[in-house]
Amino acid sequence: MSDLFSTAPDPAPTGEVTPDAHRPLADRLRPRSLAEVIGQDHVLGPDGPLGAMLASGHLGSMILWGAPGVGKTTIARLLADETDLHFVQVSAIFTGVPELRKVFEAAKVRRTTGRGTLLFVDEIHRFNKAQQDGFLPHMEDGTILLVGATTENPSFELNAAVLSRSQVLVLNRLADDDLSDLIARAETELGRPLPLTPEARAQLVQMADGDGRALLNLVERVASWPALTEDIGPDLLAARLMKRAAKYDKSGEEHYNLISALHKSIRGSDPDGAMYWFARMLEGGEDPNYLARRLVRMAVEDIGLADPQAQSHAMHAWETYERLGSPEGELALAQSVIYLALAPKSNAGYVAYKGARKLAKQTGSRPPPMHILNAPTTMMGDLGYGAGYQYDHDAEDGFSGQNYFPDGVDPVSFYMPVERGYERELKKRVDYFARLRAKRRGADQA
Repeated sequence: MSDLFSTAPDPAPTGEVTPDAHRPLADRLRPRSLAEVIGQDHVLGPDGPLGAMLASGHLGSMILWGAPGVGKTTIARLLADETDLHFVQVSAIFTGVPELRKVFEAAKVRRTTGRGTLLFVDEIHRFNKAQQDGFLPHMEDGTILLVGATTENPSFELNAAVLSRSQVLVLNRLADDDLSDLIARAETELGRPLPLTPEARAQLVQMADGDGRALLNLVERVASWPALTEDIGPDLLAARLMKRAAKYDKSGEEHYNLISALHKSIRGSDPDGAMYWFARMLEGGEDPNYLARRLVRMAVEDIGLADPQAQSHAMHAWETYERLGSPEGELALAQSVIYLALAPKSNAGYVAYKGARKLAKQTGSRPPPMHILNAPTTMMGDLGYGAGYQYDHDAEDGFSGQNYFPDGVDPVSFYMPVERGYERELKKRVDYFARLRAKRRGADQA
């Protein structure tokens, strides 16, 4: 019998119908040892963290982080087998505090007989903080060896205390070659090749999107179809199999990964890469209004005054989407993606803003210098409010060059425009006023 991630073919089938034939294909092809798991050599190999743990004979608590169908549950079961630990599996979706107490009590009793417990917690990120804290004393005294599985970024979803007592192991989505191997193993188990053309076979791999379990479910469906006179091609395969939804969680790790990819593609002036990630998010069901808001943010942060029209362009695209709705309105956002990607880039305004905020925080509540304060009452005038103020329109070149920072705070040049786009012109103005300011102050000191 073949295995889900095995690398060696099974003996040819005998043609007899066995009880295994009624089990789901993914279960029938489940690996029987860690050596048979494919796609995770970076974790399980001799130089990988799990391989090193097993070689040393010391296994610690761990969090397995990866997409669905990459072998998290399988690896946990095989770890228990290879270390002679009693395997207990719970799901955070269906398990509450009373059930966990029973698990811990049973593990304590089991420990008195000399056998440890590997507690596998599926979807561990769904436990709240109090529930996660409940694992800590049992992890620390050795009652359980915790193996948690999650599809979400552990640094966002798990308590720092749990993370500090565990090693996070990242499992890769299965590569196309790995998935092709699984199809071959499945065909050996089924006793016949799938009736697919090479192009349809490649399409089936793409439909699985890195998920081994999903692939085997698709294979099982294809194998159940009545025989045709010729192999099935891509068009018929697509018609018979519903396209699998892309892995995308609008509030989770994948959401932040993809918006980061879009933002950095635009910052990197790559309209094609930016358009790809924009389309990926739309295909995943992202709210176009969220994307429109982020495009405005990109225009302000990464383009700024190098192209003052970029912000207006992004805002107009957003307004167009709101007027047209879906699906026509997405085209306006797509064109904004292209415009922003090709616009000259500058974060000088963003840097200036952050620098000014930092200095404002450091200098507390220092008042403005007296000469730029208004004196609406006689008393305020007598106190020196507005004394020495120079009206810029009356000065030579319409520029007085006075100091506008608080007393005791040295003037700082926050805004440093770049030699790109419209900021080239703004840099000329900055340099011009800097020369005039130096000239005025020199004259005042003479």
